[in-house]
Amino acid sequence: MKVLLDENIPKKLKYRLSSFDVTTVSERGWNGKKNGQLLALMLIEGIDILLTVDKNLAYQQNFDKYPITVIVADTKDNSYESLMFFLPQIKELLITDTLPKGILVINK
Repeated sequence: MKVLLDENIPKKLKYRLSSFDVTTVSERGWNGKKNGQLLALMLIEGIDILLTVDKNLAYQQNFDKYPITVIVADTKDNSYESLMFFLPQIKELLITDTLPKGILVINK
């Protein structure tokens, strides 16, 4: 599975996920893309999972058009320290072969 870290996720989190195929929006040159454009690019590039803290994404997109999994970390902010709390849950999800398509919110 290929994972994309949204631009609202600190890039250094990628190194905590080094056992997975992870790239960032900025590495792909996709900074500033609207959510629909980003999801379409993910499909073209064969990226299966988007990791984000954008809680509004579920209300902004029709996920019937995008057969991907979006993991939303329900955190107070997008700091590296706050996201480290979610790292065990994220890793557990990434080793799952049968992640549901659509929005998957993880919280404390």
